[in-house]
Amino acid sequence: MFKSNAYGAQSATSPLAPISINRRDPLAKDVQIDILFCGVCHSDLHFVRNEWKFTSYPCIPGHEIIGRVTKVGSEVKKFKVGDMVGVGCMVDSCRTCPSCRDNLEQYCEAGSTFTYNAPDKHGTAPITYGGYSTAVTVDEAFVLKVSEKLNPAAAAPLLCAGITTFSPLHTWKVGKGQRVGIVGLGGLGHMGLKFAHAMGAQVVLFTTSPGKIEDGKRLGADEVVISKDPDAMAKQANSLDFILNTLSVPHDLNVYMNMLKRDGTLCLVGAPERPHPPLEVFPMLFKRRRVVGSLIGGIKETQEMLDFCAKHNIVSDIETIPMQKINEAFERMVRSDVKYRFVIDLASLKG
Repeated sequence: MFKSNAYGAQSATSPLAPISINRRDPLAKDVQIDILFCGVCHSDLHFVRNEWKFTSYPCIPGHEIIGRVTKVGSEVKKFKVGDMVGVGCMVDSCRTCPSCRDNLEQYCEAGSTFTYNAPDKHGTAPITYGGYSTAVTVDEAFVLKVSEKLNPAAAAPLLCAGITTFSPLHTWKVGKGQRVGIVGLGGLGHMGLKFAHAMGAQVVLFTTSPGKIEDGKRLGADEVVISKDPDAMAKQANSLDFILNTLSVPHDLNVYMNMLKRDGTLCLVGAPERPHPPLEVFPMLFKRRRVVGSLIGGIKETQEMLDFCAKHNIVSDIETIPMQKINEAFERMVRSDVKYRFVIDLASLKG
């Protein structure tokens, strides 16, 4: 084992603070990574504050990791020292269940091993610790290749915000000839805009903020609708093939359901603390509309997403911060005071 500097929370009410953690030395199929950057996801805040009621402490968050390989195990085939790599929301799964065999490890029937707050199979610590740290050791099967063409800091959020929005657009075959709605312009929404635009769809952004119209169009929206304007919302009725809803606060989904064409799909990727108001059945029955959910993406699809980003030069819009500013960043994130993703520069923990 070796020590890694990190930031973590000791309880739901304590701020993130310096902590030293153990990392395992690389096993035969492991890759040891020097972490350069780690994105700050809203899930990190939910976990740190135990808002989903299953956090174990100490909690060291971070599942949008970009770094360079420093050591590889004797049986590693895919990576070598010096490679730029990424680690997303998972570091292991059972690998034998139907979902894992279908390259959908996020739906592992035995339960995926998430990058933090999951039981550590290797016994290095009681639970896994995430990327708010200087180093991590991960099985090569859950490590991703990151193109040197991409800005590494801005690529970090691709490992969660990127794949969370790419996967449903890819799964439901969004592309040319379709009208696609993106609900919300935050960390997820801005990535959804970029992907849907790059896939060739006509993209409509729904936002509560008139101040985001210009940004929405810059990021790929062909049209921006202010969702507080009932007349503007009504004009979208029966017009959209697919809606990607990124909001993580409870709101009326029926408004968006009515915007779908026959056979249209409303996909939810936000995780609210409380349930949304009930869905009305008749608008779904009479137009064969459907509501679905999507959780991140499997390793194969995440690699496809990273390759797509390298081809189309897609990264996240970020604000880089030192680790020591993370508590301030959490408070700003609650106020939506970031465009559009914080990324931690881990050099700030290595001095």
